Parts: sequence; C-alpha cells; structure tokens
Amino acid sequence: MNTDNKPATGSERELVLTRIINAPREKVYRAWTEPALLKQWFAPLPWTTPVAETDVRPGGSSLFVMRDPNGNEFPNRGVYVEVVKNERLVFTDAYVNAWEPSDKPFMTAILTFEDEGGKTKYAARAKHWAVADREQHEKMGFHKGWAQCTDQLAALVAQL
Repeated sequence: MNTDNKPATGSERELVLTRIINAPREKVYRAWTEPALLKQWFAPLPWTTPVAETDVRPGGSSLFVMRDPNGNEFPNRGVYVEVVKNERLVFTDAYVNAWEPSDKPFMTAILTFEDEGGKTKYAARAKHWAVADREQHEKMGFHKGWAQCTDQLAALVAQL
C-alpha cells in the first residue's frame, strides 16, 4: 500500500484473475458479449443476473443487474472502450452511456482471450481509480467471486 504522497502505481490499483479455460476463445468471448449467455454465469451463485444488455462496440453501453438471494438488485452500467473480437474487451463504469460520466467511477475491466491450443488463456484485470477502491473490491470478495464466476463461465462454454 502506498502511504506517502507519491501517486499509486498501476499494480497497487489492480486486481487480476487468470485461468486456462477448456474451450476455444471464440466461445469464451461469446459468453462475455451475448446477453442470453451472460445471464447464465455472470453473478456468483446463488446471486443471479436477471438483466444483461450489451452494445459491444467502442462507445457502446452495457447494463448488468445482479440480484442477491433476498431480491435486492445491483445495477452496473458501463461503456465499452475497446473491442477486439475474440481477443480483448475493455469496459469501464466511468461512463454510464454515450460518454455520460458516472457519479463515482470505480474500475475499468480489461479482459483478454488468448489461444492456448484450442483452450483459452483468460485474464480479467480490474483497474481501479484509487487504491481505496481496489481495497474495497477485495473486501467485497473479488478473488472468491470472480473465481466462482469464472468457474461458471468455464462450465457454460464447455456446453456450447
């Protein structure tokens, strides 16, 4: 943790998950970009994703609503910054749609999908605006939650 007045480094504001998924990257990418597929794996069970809307293009908006077991809903709005089909997705909550700034930006996600002989080397990077945001994301369960979602993603794409 950075305790002096120097700017935080990228690694101090970043959380990373990597995994080899036993499916071609085209399937993993589809599961990240097609709403019907996203709804099946995006939230860690027993949470659900009743709403998934995607406009997968730079500047296109997204909306993912996660619902907890008590019925409370947590909308996550964002905008795609970079889209390279089957290779890379970058999106941020710094904007809510059409370059309209959000009230409180939290993170930018960078997803990469690399071919590993018919499997996918998957990396999810969450880059936060501040060290405190990264720390909050860790306390919210980033490692456990994103790992569980990745397991759910891997199970889904194995069936596609």
